[in-house]
Amino acid sequence: MKAGASLATRLRWLISLTLVGGLFVWLDPGRMLATLERLSPGWLLLAFLLVIPQMLLSAWRWQLTARQLGLTLTLRRAVSEYWLAGFLNQLLPGGVAGDAARAWRHGSRDVTANNNGGHGTTYRGRALRAVIIERASGQLALLLIALLAVLLSAPLQPLMTRGANSLLILNEYPLSWRLALTLLSLILLTTMVALLHRHPPKWMHQLQQDIRRSWGAPGLWWRQLLSSLLVVTTYIAVFCCTARALALPLAIHTLIPLTALVLMAMAIPLSVAGWGIREGAAALVWSLAALPPEQGVTLSIAYGVVTLLSTLPGALVLLIRSKPMTAEGHSSQALIQGDCRG
Repeated sequence: MKAGASLATRLRWLISLTLVGGLFVWLDPGRMLATLERLSPGWLLLAFLLVIPQMLLSAWRWQLTARQLGLTLTLRRAVSEYWLAGFLNQLLPGGVAGDAARAWRHGSRDVTANNNGGHGTTYRGRALRAVIIERASGQLALLLIALLAVLLSAPLQPLMTRGANSLLILNEYPLSWRLALTLLSLILLTTMVALLHRHPPKWMHQLQQDIRRSWGAPGLWWRQLLSSLLVVTTYIAVFCCTARALALPLAIHTLIPLTALVLMAMAIPLSVAGWGIREGAAALVWSLAALPPEQGVTLSIAYGVVTLLSTLPGALVLLIRSKPMTAEGHSSQALIQGDCRG
């Protein structure tokens, strides 16, 4: 398992370095460096300050979810753990190892607090699902904003038109083929849904129950959705402030949909903290919007640096808590290195 985790780590570093290096070869690095030289400290400071409400809202959302699952979590602990997880996510491949570690520590603390070692697996399972649910709600909010922004984006309208036209290529095939393909797709989809509904894996059944508990209770769903939308808004705002710091000549209504698509690409856990994939997505999206790809890559790199530096309070949390390795510390380290690859 350790060998597999080590290989996955090397592959993610290789993906990040290859993608970033390839973009510098493909594009004009001189043009990108010239843009970086125009950095405005005022807008950059605002970008850093926006991270504070981002972390507070994210931690509150986690606390809300955890409490609905019967777990104890103070806001102070949630904020410090969230910042620490963000710092670890920036350093460890995959971008989720920090979240896996905070889930493990949270579950372990609940076991200790309740003096119920026999139910350790139950508490840790709930803690892990709480993190999965609150992170997934953020991705759902980002998806909603991205879809809305793209639909309303004038620069991306040609892209949507080309995508629709590419689907019409199927018109060249006989009607019987198209009907057969549609029918086969529906049968496969229906079969998969039916199997999962009748015989769901145990972990999926538990996850469904916890989603109902954390989202389905009266007055909960709108708090979950609103907090996630606000968190995503801060992510987009940080990206836009970074663009203003670089003095990029982009209107805000043009920048927001481009930003949302780039942030969506960062969710792909195949690199280190999104490096490489984020820059590649920026180059692609900017090109599709008939904008200079160097502009998007430069902005993406600057955003990555801002994100990395904004997680440094997590390093302070790590230093404050640094003690001789306990069993919990060993477990968290093992989880990061092996059990939660990706």
